[in-house]
Amino acid sequence: MGSILLRTDQTLLEQMKIGEIDISSRMEVLGLSKEELQILFSHQSLIEDNIDVIVEEFYEKQTEIDEISLLIGDADTLHRLRNAQRRYVLDLFSGHYDGQYVNNRLRIGMIHKRIGVEPKLYLSAVRTLNKIIVTVLKRSIKSEDVLEMTLEALDKLVYFDITLVFDAYIDSLVGEIKSAKRKTEAYAAGLEKKVAERTRQLEEQAKTDPLTGIYNQRAMQELLRRELLATHRQQTDLALVYIDIDHFKSINDNLGHIEGDNVLKHIGQCLLKTVREIDVPCRYGGDEFCLILPDCSLKDAKIICQRVIKSFKAKYPEYSLSVGISATTPDKMIDGADLIRMADEKMYLSKAKEGSHIQI
Repeated sequence: MGSILLRTDQTLLEQMKIGEIDISSRMEVLGLSKEELQILFSHQSLIEDNIDVIVEEFYEKQTEIDEISLLIGDADTLHRLRNAQRRYVLDLFSGHYDGQYVNNRLRIGMIHKRIGVEPKLYLSAVRTLNKIIVTVLKRSIKSEDVLEMTLEALDKLVYFDITLVFDAYIDSLVGEIKSAKRKTEAYAAGLEKKVAERTRQLEEQAKTDPLTGIYNQRAMQELLRRELLATHRQQTDLALVYIDIDHFKSINDNLGHIEGDNVLKHIGQCLLKTVREIDVPCRYGGDEFCLILPDCSLKDAKIICQRVIKSFKAKYPEYSLSVGISATTPDKMIDGADLIRMADEKMYLSKAKEGSHIQI
């Protein structure tokens, strides 16, 4: 598996996909010929002899501009800039205008962008430097024809450099925009995920009874409607269980509401632990609970209820539950409201018999 190539592993030339053909094409657009580049190279010694004068005069003029003086900041930075400027000017007359030359110009653009040099300041500096170099050439080249060709070549090469510097400047801006876009998209995606998760949590809270952790009456109505539709479509049975805690008021009155809440919580846990995965336990209200049992006959529903009672009395043997069960079958379809009413009526019949009892 090959390793991922990072931007920091590439030169600016590689990042911007500038090859020899592109370099030649750029020079051709500017009309910059090999002969003109050779003319510039022929004055290399002249420039080397005057490089200190050129750089000194350049920075004298630059530091007179407040904006540039503030960007330079201190003597150490100025010293580094002088050395960099020496290399820049000498490269103009080096005779080597290959990929390395182009990459160095691209780096100038990138560095200027990073340190906050505005394009107008860069162009002003280029104009200043060009005037100083031209003055040196005019003072030293005696032939008018040679001087004219040299200045023409220099003008074209400086324009060539400017295009590279601004390409790098723009590429850096585009990179920042892309990075900002990725961060914005990542933030938006993260925010969307958080909103979706929070929405889901709120929806669950709206469906769940906070005390027992099982479905509330509102959710039960919707779930019962949905299960009845599936039951009718599949032609299967569905049982509804109605559970009430006997003498629950006396538990609250005599032992306090905390004990009453503990009993309610325990019933919720009993329902969750003893019913099938497809069954739906709900707190109908107060001390009343319901079970929606899809694909379940009255006989099987009674077995499930017996397990619930056994689980409940294992912790609270002194308390009892009254249970009523109703059911709908393919032969006798009953709607949700009637199922609840019938199970409630049967629950009251079982309550009249005292002790945990199941009425079907």
